[in-house]
Formats: sequence, structure tokens, C-alpha cells
Amino acid sequence: MELNEALSQITEIRRQMARAGLFRGYRSVTAAFSGCVAIVAACLQSVLVPMPHRNTRGFMFVWLAAAVVSLVAAAVHMIVRCRRADSPLQKDLTVLAAEQFAPCLAGGALLTIAMNLFAREHLFMLPVCWAVLFSMGVFASRQVLPRAITIVGGYYMLAGLVALAVTASESGDHALLFSPWTMGTIFGVGQFLAAGVLYWTLERDPARRD
Repeated sequence: MELNEALSQITEIRRQMARAGLFRGYRSVTAAFSGCVAIVAACLQSVLVPMPHRNTRGFMFVWLAAAVVSLVAAAVHMIVRCRRADSPLQKDLTVLAAEQFAPCLAGGALLTIAMNLFAREHLFMLPVCWAVLFSMGVFASRQVLPRAITIVGGYYMLAGLVALAVTASESGDHALLFSPWTMGTIFGVGQFLAAGVLYWTLERDPARRD
């Protein structure tokens, strides 16, 4: 019994240390790659789905595919770095970072499915919802990331709300939210901003690199 309590205490101590640590698994290269994916997806949508407000499935397919590509790239990079890391603390930080960001991804996926099944007339809201949920994921992860990452979370929140406000001001022109460059701008600029923040705070100084 005492052994189990001691092991539990050690696990909790490591978890508290991880919360106080700085996660270095997110890198500027993968963030910039994700920004490029968003721009490519916008270009593909403009060609493959010229009228997305009439082809919502095509719209969702393009952007969900882009999300999967970006997510897989980031996950592979994190897993490789985690396996190469000699520090158990960095491995704990990887798990913690994934736990903090996973709810926003799961929420976005479930919301997309629910709206597609039961509220198709409101699918035009998906870009706004995705931006706000992504913002929540960034804010949830700020405990293990540089403080400047708050700028990225604030950007995604503001970008989603501005997109909604602009649409409302255009007499309810929902087609504007389906525009390829609405998503391309929100997530392209956002991921390049994240890449800049990660590079400036974690990678610019050689002494801070691992």
C-alpha cells in the first residue's frame, strides 16, 4: 500500500514539474507547414468547389483533409522528438500538451458531425466555430508554452469573431464565410504567426534549442 502511495506521489510530482516546464515539441517548421497547407487548401477549394455554399460537403472535405494533413505532420514530429528525448520530463510535457489540446480537436470534430447531420442550414458557421475552438486549444496549452503564444490564441479568437461580424454586416451573406480565403486567411496567417512566435521564443537563441 505504501509503495503504491509513493508511486502515486512520484507521478504527481512529475506531473507538477511538467506543468511548470516549457514544452518544445511544437516547432516553427511544422506550424509554417500547416500555414502552407491552409493556403494550398484555399487554392484547391477555389478550383474544386467553386460554389461552396451549394456544395458544403466539398467544402468540409477540403478543409477536414487539410486539418488531417497538418495534424498528422505535427503528431509525427512530436512523436519522433519524444522518442529521441532523453529527458522523462519532456516526455511528460508531450503527453500533457496533447491532453490540453485534444479537447478542442475533439470538440471541433464532434461539432462538425453534429451540424452536418442536424443543422446543415448553419454549416456556414463552421469557419467561425473552428477558429474559436482552435483559439481555446491554444489558450489551454499556454501553461506549457511560451507566454507569447497568447498572441496566437487571441488572433484566432478575434479572427473568428471578425469573420462573423463582417458576414453580419453584409446583409447575412453566408457565402462569404464559405469563401476559400476566409479559411485560408484565418488559418494561414494564424499558423505563420504561431511559427514566428515559436521561432522567436524557442529557436532563435541557440542556447535555448534542444
